Amino acid sequence: MVTSNPIAHLSGLAKRLVVDGLIAQELAVEIQEKALKKRTPFVTYLVENKLLDSASIAYSACQEFGVPLFDISAMDFDAAPVSLVDEKLIRQHHALPLFKRGNRLFVALSDPTNLQALDEIKFHTGISTETILVEEDKLTLSIERALDSNTSTMGDLLDDDLDNLEISGGDEDERADDKMDADIDDTPVVRFVNKVLLDAINKGASDIHIEPYEKTFRIRFRQDGVLLEVASPPVAMATRLVSRIKVMSRMDIAERRVPQDGRIKMAISKKRAIDFRVNSCPTLFGEKVVLRILDPTSAQLGIDALGYEEEQKQLYLENLNKPYGMILVTGPTGSGKTVSLYTGLNILNTADRNISTCEDPVEINLAGINQCNMNPKAGLTFASALRAFLRQDPDIIMVGEIRDLETAEIAVKAAQTGHMVMSTLHTNDAPQTLTRLANMGVPPYNIASSVNLIIAQRLARRLCNNCKKPVDIPKAALLEEGIKEEDLDKVTLFGPVGCDQCADGYKGRVGIYQVMPVSEAIGRIIMDNGNAIQVADQSRKEGIADLRESGLKKVRDGVTSLEEINRVTKD
Repeated sequence: MVTSNPIAHLSGLAKRLVVDGLIAQELAVEIQEKALKKRTPFVTYLVENKLLDSASIAYSACQEFGVPLFDISAMDFDAAPVSLVDEKLIRQHHALPLFKRGNRLFVALSDPTNLQALDEIKFHTGISTETILVEEDKLTLSIERALDSNTSTMGDLLDDDLDNLEISGGDEDERADDKMDADIDDTPVVRFVNKVLLDAINKGASDIHIEPYEKTFRIRFRQDGVLLEVASPPVAMATRLVSRIKVMSRMDIAERRVPQDGRIKMAISKKRAIDFRVNSCPTLFGEKVVLRILDPTSAQLGIDALGYEEEQKQLYLENLNKPYGMILVTGPTGSGKTVSLYTGLNILNTADRNISTCEDPVEINLAGINQCNMNPKAGLTFASALRAFLRQDPDIIMVGEIRDLETAEIAVKAAQTGHMVMSTLHTNDAPQTLTRLANMGVPPYNIASSVNLIIAQRLARRLCNNCKKPVDIPKAALLEEGIKEEDLDKVTLFGPVGCDQCADGYKGRVGIYQVMPVSEAIGRIIMDNGNAIQVADQSRKEGIADLRESGLKKVRDGVTSLEEINRVTKD
């Protein structure tokens, strides 16, 4: 027979759960002991091991201790004072600071009897603490969201954090002198520039545009491929802001008559650093500066995250594993060509392969790959770098872009002599890539024998899963857009709405691809000096989906909207 002694050793909440009949007394004692050994809060142990649901625990705690229950899922963590409390303390006690009112800090807990957490937070912050009761599962998700936001955004950073971000620029020999640095040591400007850079990272922007005009000055972010105005600082700040960015990127701040290139490296946490490729260009009313944000983690997403259809992915992987030949990726600027190439290089990057790249400039730094920055002034061009690579026993060569006949000829010869060559071209689709090489002057038989695969791509905005809604479009219009008649009755199309979790109904981007292997039949068309239309017809006969068809597949799958596919694929 169970005695009444064990229950005396239970904490207040555990005892209440036993009294409410939600958990057996013996089990409660056992769980409390296990949680203590694992140094895990009692409630966390219950929910993690699915012994009790968090809603029932929260309701009992609310009834027993008279603490109001708060729906933390509605909380905006950009304004939460998370940085006041050390991350280790938050995780140890499963306690999250939500807001500060005067000299009181309100802390989210799933167990209101966890007085140790409140006492330690009070000791470390010097601020009185009060409990806000939340459900355990929601608290777990919120802690991850808040800590992630705290390390990668500027919303929770203290003033000192904005001033003391670790920022480095280009080569030391290009650095402006110390006097110039001192001239731009304007703390409000420094903090404002840091805030803009961190805001852009937080919003997932790909570019920052800083634009001076006669009577206005604006800052825009390119977010999901679309430019959005985010700030309009006073015109008087324009020169100081631009000078600050030029100092950060090791440009010559005294030179304002010609374009300049630079680079910034910003460490936003111990584990994450972001690179910015910077370009300044003189305009009528000052210098316009554009910063391209280069996140090394984008190349490590993996091929499954890029949006390839299964058959397209298999074609890419099969051709990556061929011992020689050429893979070409084509598309306009900003279509994700670099990420596609680096995803392939990541797959190939093993200790038994020698991989070399020549780029203008290197956008993503990858360990284990020999990367070379072009410097035409010093005589280092794509062609000269390729010649050097071929003397260094390469297995895989990546050329940033094939721009001229000399580069094309060396790349083709490398592909024909036992090397895998990967590169980009600026054409509208895969068939036009073959004719572009021919127009450059590459002999057709060399094209047919060296090119294995061509990938044409675009980036389309993803619909926000939180707010997208079905749209009703007339069948005649759908047929005109390219939806097949047999799909009309079984497909549901979605459109953008807009909510607090997205931008105009879209969140993130997905790749749209045309993955075309160069078959024998296509090779013969090239050998016979055929045109892009003939190549396109043959690829369609071989079942290769063009960009439009791949885009419509994403529409049918509810990934994006018809209007977005029209924006990126219609001529």
